[in-house]
Amino acid sequence: MSSNANLYAAYAENFPANLDAALLTTADGDTLTYGEADAESARIANCLTALGAAPGDRVTVQVDKSVRCLCLYLGCLRAGLVYHPLNTAYQAGELAYFLENAEPAIVICDSAGKATIEPLVPATTKALLTLNADGSGSLAEQSASSSPQHSIVERTEQDMAALLYSSGTTGRPKGIMLTHSNLASNNQTLVEAWGFSASDCLLHALPIFHVHGLFVGLGCVLMSGASMVWLDKFDAETVVKALPDCTVMMGVPTYYTRLLSHAGFGREHCASMRLFVSGSAPLLSETFEEFEQRTGQAILERYGMTETGMNTSNPLVGERRAGTVGFPLPDIEVRVVTESGEVLPIGETGDLQVRGPNVFPGYWRMPEKTAEDFTDDGFFNTGDMALIDQDGYVSIVGRAKDMIISGGLNIYPKEIELLLDDTPGVSESAVIGIPHPDFGEAVVAVLVAGSDSAPTAEAVISHCREKLANFKVPKQVHYVDELPRNAMGKVQKNVLRERYAAD
Repeated sequence: MSSNANLYAAYAENFPANLDAALLTTADGDTLTYGEADAESARIANCLTALGAAPGDRVTVQVDKSVRCLCLYLGCLRAGLVYHPLNTAYQAGELAYFLENAEPAIVICDSAGKATIEPLVPATTKALLTLNADGSGSLAEQSASSSPQHSIVERTEQDMAALLYSSGTTGRPKGIMLTHSNLASNNQTLVEAWGFSASDCLLHALPIFHVHGLFVGLGCVLMSGASMVWLDKFDAETVVKALPDCTVMMGVPTYYTRLLSHAGFGREHCASMRLFVSGSAPLLSETFEEFEQRTGQAILERYGMTETGMNTSNPLVGERRAGTVGFPLPDIEVRVVTESGEVLPIGETGDLQVRGPNVFPGYWRMPEKTAEDFTDDGFFNTGDMALIDQDGYVSIVGRAKDMIISGGLNIYPKEIELLLDDTPGVSESAVIGIPHPDFGEAVVAVLVAGSDSAPTAEAVISHCREKLANFKVPKQVHYVDELPRNAMGKVQKNVLRERYAAD
């Protein structure tokens, strides 16, 4: 085992002995070998360091999923740079905060987004590069002449490997610092828990600006020397055709509902599959049962967060219980507590806390918020409500922070409410999530009109679309005379959820 804690060193130790082995194959049949990925990541590492990026510097990336983007991530790791991915749907107002807060040394976007992002880049940034879905752009041009050799920069277990943002309930996004050790330990745990080996082939249709696709999917492959079928997005027809060449698939619940909606999908497509994994949002019991009936495969549901990676998992061998997220993973502790922090007995619902080597050290430049979200004995307050049954299975029963999960993406109502409350003609707002058959939850805005003429629902949605990433835009807008409140004046979102879920 190398003494270098750099995550890339852990991956490199598990690369196949034959570097001509395929790391991935695209939908078009193009192949990237482990050796080619190693060489391309070295070129990119050399390019970024030549531009002035030093170990610990952030590299902000807002680009479409591509083979070269994967090599960019690996290049950042081996150069000791901090990878900072951004959802491609983010708009200028959102990007301005991320760039100001992260203070990146390098910013990378696609050519189409350059005009939007360029005025927002901090003066301290050393370079703005482009990378397009087809692999073209100034990053490719500038790295082409770089050396395909680059040593793996020494990193400690505490050094940051990635910075991801998760909007807070106050509306101010929090930078989540993930260390090389956080990611390496969780990857190794999952490889063992889910039985990954070099003979596996993962169907990878997830985005890679998100923990699920970037750290869980890629991590399991790279830590085991496995391969991937690499799809730029989820398309049911493409996935059904690709499954016979794969052994594992990871997806959000929406992927599984769309497969079940595909008339031709059945057991014959899953003959080579040994494992289907679901996460990022709750999997409905009906989906679990229908999928098992249709394919003979029981989906393995697990539970994780940006701040922690994976915490619990249903078993690879044993009962995968619908409606639960299984047991704590090895070396990870979970407990359910009261608001005052007292540990609750089996079967009682409370706040879920987690502790382990997977848990992030804190928020970027927010020591007060970090102290607030950790207990004195080192447990992280997840903000989720849970119970642990007598058999040890954990069930997530709600979210203390009113977060909405739509299509596997986290949405914090306060951010949308702040925008709506500033909209002319709107006095106040409440944003809720209601059940949606495809996305899991749909964003719904409930508004109280101001003294001015209130905007139409269509105008509200259009205004949100200009300011917010598309997945945050309300799918419905309702007007009410007043928002329901409890005796303390707090808006009763549970009442609103019940009212509009029935519509």
